[in-house]
Amino acid sequence: MMQNLQIFATPWWVNLAILVPIGSYVVWRKKGLLFSWEQLLYSGLFGIAFGFNEAVVVVYLRAATGLLSPSSTLYQQVQLLANLPHLFVLTETGREIATLVILISVSLLASKERGDRWALFLWMFAFWDIFYYVGLWLTIQWPYSLLTQDILFLVPTPWVSQVWFPILVSALVITALLLTRKSHSVVSAAK
Repeated sequence: MMQNLQIFATPWWVNLAILVPIGSYVVWRKKGLLFSWEQLLYSGLFGIAFGFNEAVVVVYLRAATGLLSPSSTLYQQVQLLANLPHLFVLTETGREIATLVILISVSLLASKERGDRWALFLWMFAFWDIFYYVGLWLTIQWPYSLLTQDILFLVPTPWVSQVWFPILVSALVITALLLTRKSHSVVSAAK
């Protein structure tokens, strides 16, 4: 199993995504993030529900294009992209952009501070990303393992890696935010 592990994603710059949670942690650690458990719960639930919804949309798109039969567990993202008509590649790209716009919009509505908005965006994105894979696995039993190859995004070019990579980055984002979160009681006592 470990002989199938691929350390690096393509294109090369996708690997820089690992710096997002690390860099964010360094920045957040200095100031600390002031989110209530309620804010984290509701925004996390949004990310979870949105991720599952996104997985269902992807399953339906693949079934509608004939690239996934309901009785089949065969679901190879990398192979599917080569077989998608151009119109469906544009549809997938539009869906990805819309997903980012939705996550950004919710984070903009949830906070007035730029740093908090970034933190909430990453928090929701992390839950969305993890539960996208959970949703795919629950509906079509894909990915088969964390070593399964996937296309993460199409913009500006296909980002390809094994599933463990985006899940690791997302888990690190969640961890970074939790480690730098200040409780309201500590802030109140300091005033």
